[in-house]
Amino acid sequence: MDIGLARTFLAIAVGGSFLRASEQLHVTQTAVSARIKALESLLGRPLFVRNKAGASLTPAGEQFLPHAAALVQVWERARLQVAVPRGRSALLAVGCEASLWDPLMLHWLLWMRPRAARLALRTEVGLPAELLARVGNGTLDVAVLYAPQQRPGLRIELLLDEKLVFVTTAHGGRVPAPERYVHVDWGPEFAAQFALAYPALAGAPVSASLGPLGLGYVLAAGGAGYFRMAAVREQLAAGKLHRVKAAPEFSYPAYAVYPAQADTAALATALQGLHATVAGAAPSVPSAARRAGRMASV
Repeated sequence: MDIGLARTFLAIAVGGSFLRASEQLHVTQTAVSARIKALESLLGRPLFVRNKAGASLTPAGEQFLPHAAALVQVWERARLQVAVPRGRSALLAVGCEASLWDPLMLHWLLWMRPRAARLALRTEVGLPAELLARVGNGTLDVAVLYAPQQRPGLRIELLLDEKLVFVTTAHGGRVPAPERYVHVDWGPEFAAQFALAYPALAGAPVSASLGPLGLGYVLAAGGAGYFRMAAVREQLAAGKLHRVKAAPEFSYPAYAVYPAQADTAALATALQGLHATVAGAAPSVPSAARRAGRMASV
């Protein structure tokens, strides 16, 4: 079967619309309809019911859904494995959400290198939706994400329940004045909880969509904000940052997302390394590497 038919089927199933699928795949709606018609002819069953709201799966479509995901994943993995560098047995690709990579990915690489010498390792940082889609289509083996959406053919596994803590560069640990607060977009759940806890700090004059950027600004210019404990632990110990007294902590869990039908030794090693890293079992990072990581984060 043409893999393009399976991709088109999945685009409609996830997006719930032939129109959205055509936009995602950069083809016309006519082409999308023709592909689904060809796929339904091959399978001998209708796969979608079209209505004013979009398109929904028929019982046959529901049954085909995990198989379509597996077909695309297997094809993409085969395509990537053909391009494995010489001297390596396989390629392992891991992606991470931008707000979570530092220091997780560096520690994971240090853990993996002596334990998976025959693997070619590729790490990437990207947007959650893009990373999730790439795990779904087989071009990433694992993605580390905050609050990932469930998709057909994917498994979601809790890695750690990270904490967001309120820190400040000012001694005394007092709640900052509104003009000293730097707001980081940690998602709608955090925003709602923060607004209840600190209504006076609404409308911060400086905001950042990435935690490392906001933290770099606070350290350079002074101020306060909520950041991941793993990202500020070193600065707290050095006295460069201080916890805001009596400030609530907020949950920021990280999950590993990978294909449900994947069952390889490489994937098992990658997941073992991620769990070891978040548990603090990764090797210590040389000071030069830490400095490089901080510069890249800012």
